[in-house]
Amino acid sequence: MPLDIAPAVKLEATRVHDLVEISRAALPTKAGDFQIVAFATSSGEQLNDVAIIMGDLDPESVVPVRLHSECLTGDVFGSLRCDCGDQLQVAFERIAERGVGVVLYLRQEGRGIGIANKVRAYELQDGGLDTVEANLHLGFDDDARSYDTAAAMLHRLGIRRIELHTNNPRKVDGLVAAGIDVVRREPLMIAPRADNRHYLATKRVRSGHLLDE
Repeated sequence: MPLDIAPAVKLEATRVHDLVEISRAALPTKAGDFQIVAFATSSGEQLNDVAIIMGDLDPESVVPVRLHSECLTGDVFGSLRCDCGDQLQVAFERIAERGVGVVLYLRQEGRGIGIANKVRAYELQDGGLDTVEANLHLGFDDDARSYDTAAAMLHRLGIRRIELHTNNPRKVDGLVAAGIDVVRREPLMIAPRADNRHYLATKRVRSGHLLDE
């Protein structure tokens, strides 16, 4: 049986008034000085997802935004199997250069299947399956993520119009469906390495990510 399916609070039916900001603190980083914001539902259930923001988030402006799904192996351990850690770092650097923007760090490890199942998927990939085949073999969809929580976080921050830094059209579609105006999409492509070339090709061919061949 698949394990660890729900590593974070899910708010698939979230409405704006269901989410409140509960704390905000300074977060100096190598890229620059940010703030980190925590949220909870109106019933008091704390989210594990956070917003990392810089600058004046003018509700009338188009705000640069990165939706980043947690990748423990890439973000923390520096895994070369994926491009996640590099994407996160580039997103911070881009926002710091602009002086304004938001990174939403979403606890959606392994495209929503959790760290235990992600390791199981890695084992299957070591045996020859690609990322999509491995997830399907474990009984999951190719991508089990939802972006309603991300949209609710943006609404709570007063952001309505964004420039979304992503290669994944599902993120665009998910935010638009939840009432966010994605004015434009900025690619966030990382040069492939020998260790992740097949992974990136699978993203492009099987999952529809907008990547160069």
